[in-house]
Amino acid sequence: MATIDGTIVLISLPAIFNGIKIDPLAAGSFEYLLWILFGYSIVTATLLVTFGRISDMFGRVRLYNMGFAIFTVGSFLAYLTPSTGSAGAMELISFRIVQGVGAAFLWSNSAAIVTDAFPANERAQALGINMVAALAGSLLGIIMGGILAAINWRYIFLVSVPVGVFGTAWSYLKLKEVVSAKKHQKLDYWGNVTFASGLILLLVGVTYGLEPYGSSDMGWGNPWVIGALSLGAAWLVAFPFIEAKVEDPMFKLVLFKNQAFSAGNFAGLLAAIGRGGVQLMLIILLQGIWLPLHGYSYQSTPFWSGIYITPMLVGFVAMGPISGRIADKRGARFLATMGMVITGVTFILLSFLPYDFAFPEFAAIIFVMGLGGGMFAAPNTAAIMNASPAEQRGAASGMRATIQNVGQTASLGIFFSIVLIALAASLPGALGNALSSAGVPQLASTFERIPPTNALFAAFLGYNPVASTLSVASSSLTSSIPPATLAYLTGKDFFPTAIAPAFMSALRLTFYIGGVLSIAAAVASALRGSTYIHYDERKEPEMPTEATGHPVGETSGARGPATDPRPG
Repeated sequence: MATIDGTIVLISLPAIFNGIKIDPLAAGSFEYLLWILFGYSIVTATLLVTFGRISDMFGRVRLYNMGFAIFTVGSFLAYLTPSTGSAGAMELISFRIVQGVGAAFLWSNSAAIVTDAFPANERAQALGINMVAALAGSLLGIIMGGILAAINWRYIFLVSVPVGVFGTAWSYLKLKEVVSAKKHQKLDYWGNVTFASGLILLLVGVTYGLEPYGSSDMGWGNPWVIGALSLGAAWLVAFPFIEAKVEDPMFKLVLFKNQAFSAGNFAGLLAAIGRGGVQLMLIILLQGIWLPLHGYSYQSTPFWSGIYITPMLVGFVAMGPISGRIADKRGARFLATMGMVITGVTFILLSFLPYDFAFPEFAAIIFVMGLGGGMFAAPNTAAIMNASPAEQRGAASGMRATIQNVGQTASLGIFFSIVLIALAASLPGALGNALSSAGVPQLASTFERIPPTNALFAAFLGYNPVASTLSVASSSLTSSIPPATLAYLTGKDFFPTAIAPAFMSALRLTFYIGGVLSIAAAVASALRGSTYIHYDERKEPEMPTEATGHPVGETSGARGPATDPRPG
């Protein structure tokens, strides 16, 4: 349900803006666009560790169930959104934040509940199946978004309501607490406030850094952005010092002394930064260039870009449970490391594709990229959760998910910035030359003033940027244009062909960066050490053995792989 909401909104943004009667290309609309897209993930990322710690104290299943209920309420409120215009946008953003709160309860407890329920020699496969469910939600969101948005934009939120009602009832009836909650512990107010404030400031700063500021195409020079990033970083630097002083910290940072835990999380962060923005970048490539060149109308490109990106999701879904099953028997290090190596290679292969690529080649590369991601995700998650003590699994799961969400948001900021900076330098000249070649040099000055952000997001939202620009140009400029030339300018070939060289040069740079980060994640994964399982004989199921027959894990209170000779 939570991942359906992410992709269904992504695909349905044009219908949403039309429904609440906001022109996405008008001044000030870009801010609404960013918050509808990123507000949900910012709230979720900020609350994950806090909710995970609270769940450790009051019961993971109880708060997981609460997440279902809150998400359902938020979905129904988003469906109702009574106003239009700016008020409607603010209401929708608020209701998306409610959904984000519910999603934070779900994400912070999901991996912990699965880890509690399975012995260590079955966890990776179980977590792989759990991730497949999440990826299946992403795929369903793409398809359902294309169908429901064409009927009524409100239905994209209403569809989560029956799922949420059923999920709430089902989880209350079926899920049981396996590990007892530690209710005697105190809530770490200072740690929660410091971590949440720092993360919010950091993520909000990244978000507004993508927005034009003054005469600049981006907002990285905005004093508010600089202040938010600086203050957010300062709070996060202060966080570990505060945690070292409080009686019951929200997260025991001593866990990062465990090589399996720290290396797994660091590899996950690098992987998230490397591939977090690639899906959105590929969607923009498809919507802005490839699909129009292959005959698709701009209005239909949001849906079809989601369909054409599915080989990546299929690859992940196919490999997730398989890699988990193998990791349960052989350990996580080799599989997770090779998954990131494969991902890095596919980034390099993508950089060789022209903008008018053959789809079978593109599909094969992103399918293999999905396989690499699936090969990494389940074993790495299982290794992190296996290294966490039972009473800290909620906070550990929240920390893992937070690191992943922060990496993905940072990736979007990095990738978007690279593309927009490159377009700011080359797009005006490219459009001017293309207009001169088309016989209408008088339009060059008008189109050279198009902010790269507007051009990029117009294509992303399913609008023809040329038609949108001409609609606000003076009639004296457009009245003299021959109808055939006007049809060519507003057709499917002119803008993609004009923007493609500048866009592809920037996109290739993001691929190179993604490849380097993926290889760095592979190195971090390889440094995780041998299989480590935190074992507490008072709480854990029967202790498993590795394929060699040597027991793994640790007895209560010990650190490092145990050498307990007990069978099983």
